[in-house]
Amino acid sequence: MLKSLGSHVVRRPWLFLVAAVVLILDAVLLGADLPERLSNGGTTDPSSESARVQRVLEEHYPEQQPNLVLLVSVPEGAQVDDRELAQQGARLAERLAFEQSVVGVVSYWQTGLEELRSRDGRQAVIAARIEGGDDLARDELERLAPRYRGEQGDLNVRISGALAVQNEIESTVAEDLTRSELIALPLTLAVLVWVFGGVVAAALPVLVGLATVLGTGAVLRLVTGFTEVSVFAQNLTTALGLGLAIDYALLIVRRFREEIDAGAVPADAVLRTVRTAGRTVLFSALTVAVALAAMLVFPLYFLRSLAYAGISVVLIAALTALTVLPAVLVLLGHRVDALRVRRRRTGGRVPSRKGRLTDEVMRRAPLVTVVVTGLLLVLGLPFLGARFGTADHRQLPAASEPRAVQESLRDDFDSSPEGSVPVLLRAGGASGEEARATAGRLAGKLSRLGGVTRVESSAGTYHDGRRSELPTPADASRRTAGHNLVTVVAEDDTAATSASRQALVEAARKASAPEGAWVGGPAAALVDSKAAIGRGLAPALAFVLGATLLLVFLLTGSAVMPLLTVGLNALSLTAMFGAVVWVFQDGHLSGLLGFTATGDVETTLPVLMFCVAFGLSMDYGVFLVARIKEDFDRTGDHRAAVVRGMRTTGGLITAAAVVLSVVFVSIGLSRITNTKMLGFGVALAVLVDALVVRTLLVPAVLRLLGHRAWWAPGPLRRVHRRLGLREGSPTAENTESAENTESAETAETAERTSHERHAATR
Repeated sequence: MLKSLGSHVVRRPWLFLVAAVVLILDAVLLGADLPERLSNGGTTDPSSESARVQRVLEEHYPEQQPNLVLLVSVPEGAQVDDRELAQQGARLAERLAFEQSVVGVVSYWQTGLEELRSRDGRQAVIAARIEGGDDLARDELERLAPRYRGEQGDLNVRISGALAVQNEIESTVAEDLTRSELIALPLTLAVLVWVFGGVVAAALPVLVGLATVLGTGAVLRLVTGFTEVSVFAQNLTTALGLGLAIDYALLIVRRFREEIDAGAVPADAVLRTVRTAGRTVLFSALTVAVALAAMLVFPLYFLRSLAYAGISVVLIAALTALTVLPAVLVLLGHRVDALRVRRRRTGGRVPSRKGRLTDEVMRRAPLVTVVVTGLLLVLGLPFLGARFGTADHRQLPAASEPRAVQESLRDDFDSSPEGSVPVLLRAGGASGEEARATAGRLAGKLSRLGGVTRVESSAGTYHDGRRSELPTPADASRRTAGHNLVTVVAEDDTAATSASRQALVEAARKASAPEGAWVGGPAAALVDSKAAIGRGLAPALAFVLGATLLLVFLLTGSAVMPLLTVGLNALSLTAMFGAVVWVFQDGHLSGLLGFTATGDVETTLPVLMFCVAFGLSMDYGVFLVARIKEDFDRTGDHRAAVVRGMRTTGGLITAAAVVLSVVFVSIGLSRITNTKMLGFGVALAVLVDALVVRTLLVPAVLRLLGHRAWWAPGPLRRVHRRLGLREGSPTAENTESAENTESAETAETAERTSHERHAATR
């Protein structure tokens, strides 16, 4: 397949280039409005109990689910109960209630509820819900906000609520993405100029990266036509698009220049490059895509949409690197080295230095293996103390208005209008009296739970198991769509998704089970999300590991190398997961990095980071293993193949890791904490994998394994001969020798002979 593809590119390079230009222009036009079609959220399970409650509340009890909060402040020395100011506040709430898209308006001046007035009496709350889906509600917020924000007579209004927080996150992400691209592109080009020593060769990977990002944007625009796509998909598209496309282009251009240096004419050099480096690109893309596809197992659209984005960007990057880039190289030929900024070395000190390091590592293989493995395991220990939560207003910069309002609601008020726990009692065909009696029985039971201030229901307000004289809110007395609403008001003033609220949800569900009630709210949504991720972890890991083992086997024909590759890749992620907890959960370096530690990690982020980082680790693993296998098939000398593979790909892997880390660090400069965590975390994983695992641990472990690294039982060898993809023309003797080296004694003898021959050569 690759040979045929290379032949077509060599014969018709202009056809491929013209087709690429047309497709890129179409992609620019198609993806122009992508940012407006992306959504924030998607971290809840749509089939869960909390999601069912949410749908009923949004339709029938909008005042229980406010997504818009107006924090009204009065002048210094005044009180919200002053007659004139109270009249202005009531008129403001009435004006908001008459907005066509607004329902469920509740204000302090309308209800007199103390929890809607600050302790000092200088602030009051108007809460409401803007109807419609995410896009419509966001548009309405942008229309309404300028009309209500700021000075309103003698009152000052600031706007927040879930919708305002969501909108602020989306706009901040879009601004930060533009900034990260402006940072990443020139830095990436500078690194590539240093690697290649010339401007033309360095520009090719950047062009491939830009084409990949634009193409993936068009694909995501099509995906938004039939499903929701997270706003964070743009960040992933930029990071992976630039990073992987540049990685693949680095590999292709480096191999093309090697063939040119060896005396091949450009057409033959491209053919050989597509067959060899192209094979590596193909396998790398498949392994990365497999890792990202694991997110499709989970029902949360945040993860599923990132899988769509990741798979698209990987496949487009590989396709561009295997078609458009070779076509450019055919036309450039020797001019690929034009505009040099330094003299390029085709051998010399750098490869020899890498070879000497590998030789030293292999001589001390047991020590290196133990020390590096122990260090990585220690770095991962903080993850054992991970606590999982959900994103909230603290993701935003401290100066953000929605965040400032939410913090004022937390610090200055007795409770938040968004903090109660709704319980829906499914009344079915019960009469009104029967339904009220059931609601009262359930409310009394729930009011006895720890951490509950009171429970409001159609049968009255309950405290500590007894009906009190407190008035029952009007919304609690309604029975709608076969449901009675019971509202649990918690006594703590912590976040709506705190550990205590989650414990309350679990207790409320246990108490409500005999009555057939559903428990919802933010804490319940978090409990259900964690449960959904927990259910999906085993099948997702099984899918990733099974597919990865199969692909590495098809690449190498070994039963040992797939297991080794997966194990080393997993080990390379320990530092990332340890840093996520130590830095972003526990708050170390929060001042330096500019974020607020929340005491937990957003539930979906570790899954996303694992899939991305594992896929990128496989990317570098395939680069290295493919080159070692190619040399081993040609020479049959395991030790020499490892040294030569490290010498020829070590610099490439280091350069690719530096480029990819630059891209992810630029993403990590975002003002949104989750984006910062994703960027810095994956950048750390990439650098650890390239500079520690691939440079030290891989050659050390391969030295310990010797020829046994390429062992496979007879049936698997026969499968690989039929289905595997191999390069070069290994002699029959070398191939048979590699396949039949099964005993430890034979392997050790071969290793000693190889080492002696290598030492004599030196």
